Amino acid sequence: MKVIKLGGHAMKGDLNWASSLKERWLIGEEFVIVHGGGPQIDSALKRANLPSEFLDGLRVTSDVAMAIVEETLTKVVLNSVVDGLCSLGLPAEGISGAENNLISAKILDEQRYGRVGEVSAIDPQKIWTLLREKKIPVISPIAREPNGKSLNVNADTAAGAIAGAMRADEIIFMTDVPGIYRNWPDRDSLLEKTSFAELSKLTFQGGMLPKVAAVTSAISSGAGGARIIDGNNHESLSLALSGRGGTWVAP
Repeated sequence: MKVIKLGGHAMKGDLNWASSLKERWLIGEEFVIVHGGGPQIDSALKRANLPSEFLDGLRVTSDVAMAIVEETLTKVVLNSVVDGLCSLGLPAEGISGAENNLISAKILDEQRYGRVGEVSAIDPQKIWTLLREKKIPVISPIAREPNGKSLNVNADTAAGAIAGAMRADEIIFMTDVPGIYRNWPDRDSLLEKTSFAELSKLTFQGGMLPKVAAVTSAISSGAGGARIIDGNNHESLSLALSGRGGTWVAP
């Protein structure tokens, strides 16, 4: 079973990325999709005259913004992904991470990030149920804290935690960059292959931080490996499903 983190930049109105997924699904491979939605959230916040602010690669989420983030992710983006997969004949079913205690979280640092959640537990029972029913689970990265309030969880972080909890064979991160860069934004510093131990020794900044943290979290908690690919390139997922391209991180 593979977990695929679908970045918002990969969802640009076409389903080319899903065609290769269908080919693999038809021969019996299982997939779990965790989607992001950065560009869609940016647009929704702009319409509400609210800023899009990031700190350490995480979206700063005020109480007002949280309602918009949740609405955008769990309704607009989630429904779009599910509808798109179903239109190709794939039996996708959407679920928010806040449902069925799927993603439990606590506030990471309210003063710095607002309502951004740090994953504290994953309950994958609903996911396993959908997989047994031969469905493709599609998950929004919204979590629930103990008091019942929603939290915004970085999609890379959520996907990594789910992959680890489910002992996925592999997690594929479809992002807005071709892979992990040793010295971002130096395009010549792309790592084609590395290991969990080597990755842990490197220092990263900005948007690379949550990606690398998600990779290390997934592998350290049980995933069989991780590949980071460019979601803007429609051939990337096809290559990744064949074990090629991007940055491969071995356990």
